[in-house]
Amino acid sequence: MSVSEAVLDPAVKAPLVARPDLAGTKPSLIGLTREEMGAALREQGVPEKQVRMRVSQLWHWLYIRGVSDFDAMTNVAKDMREMLKRHFTIARPEVVEEQISGDGTRKWLLRFPPRGAGRPVEIETVYIPEEGRGTLCISSQVGCSLTCSFCHTGTQKLVRNLTAEEILAQLLLARDRLGDFPDLDVPQGSMIPSSDRKVTNIVMMGMGEPLYNFEAVKTALLIATDGDGLSLSKRRVTLSTSGVVPEIYRTGEEIGVMLAISLHAVRDELRDMLVPINKKYPLKELMEACRAYPSLSNARRITFEYVMLKDVNDSLEDAKELVKLLKGVPAKINLIPFNPWPGTNYQCSDWATIERFADFVNQAGFASPIRTPRGRDILAACGQLKSESERMRKTERMAFEAMMIAGHGEDD
Repeated sequence: MSVSEAVLDPAVKAPLVARPDLAGTKPSLIGLTREEMGAALREQGVPEKQVRMRVSQLWHWLYIRGVSDFDAMTNVAKDMREMLKRHFTIARPEVVEEQISGDGTRKWLLRFPPRGAGRPVEIETVYIPEEGRGTLCISSQVGCSLTCSFCHTGTQKLVRNLTAEEILAQLLLARDRLGDFPDLDVPQGSMIPSSDRKVTNIVMMGMGEPLYNFEAVKTALLIATDGDGLSLSKRRVTLSTSGVVPEIYRTGEEIGVMLAISLHAVRDELRDMLVPINKKYPLKELMEACRAYPSLSNARRITFEYVMLKDVNDSLEDAKELVKLLKGVPAKINLIPFNPWPGTNYQCSDWATIERFADFVNQAGFASPIRTPRGRDILAACGQLKSESERMRKTERMAFEAMMIAGHGEDD
């Protein structure tokens, strides 16, 4: 057996020899509910009468001040900070790579430490600046199990779900990198302005199907929209699903954020091919769940995402069927010019075809903006995200193997 075979997992292509900074990772306080955080403090001997106050302090430092070092918590006693450092972490994930597009879009490749007997994993997160707002596209899984035929992420096998901590960490890290947390020299208790935030919106549209990781996504989004912390409005948080019908009902009842549906076809036989989950939850069931989503109105519409594929789903007949399908649903249709990725057989619809499709849907009474492609030059556009988890870069592999061979020779 070669050195590389001995130390590399064939599925993930990452070293199985733990790096020192990833070995024995302590549990994180990020992503815990207040109740869970209180329980964690009790386990480490914090007196019951102090727990509520300590949780409030930690919540403030983590989600309003955005600190990633316990020593920055200046109103927490030193012995308390030392205990927290011994037993917990609030560190950010490692930024493996940051790419900035010509249009200002940013993409981060993030590496998370092992979980249990697992190994480090990588995901991608994208920030899209626009006039008057900034949208962060967050991943919920490493890879994806849905295999939508036009989506680059779908070519990567599902590795695992992300934890609530790892979902939230994407938001915290983005705010760090963008300077979106207040300076630590702002006196505690002062009003912290939110009008100039760079991250104003979240979309759960990154890698993975959020509703196949419901509990972690729910916990993360409820913390992100908590009024005493990160304080994002639920109307500025959108969860996108390919159509996991049972959890659509739960999303409305238990999370209450805006809903987006990856639709892409108006006939079951075509959607079965483009979005294979349709075989389990066909259009009739999907639309029933959409019509039952709580608090629908013109101010709280469901967004239907529709990628424009040349000679596949872009005919005027498709547009007519789309209008019929959405009749009576407060809806907006995002028309997405297909973003090519290496190896795909699909092509983007001609611009005149997209405009003709949009005009028909608009005249039927539905807003149908054509999404401006963003970050194409760094493969950060819709449907293009794919992590490096399935492969080591060639140079990294060669360096790692050389190190192991050298070490083996010394042992001999």
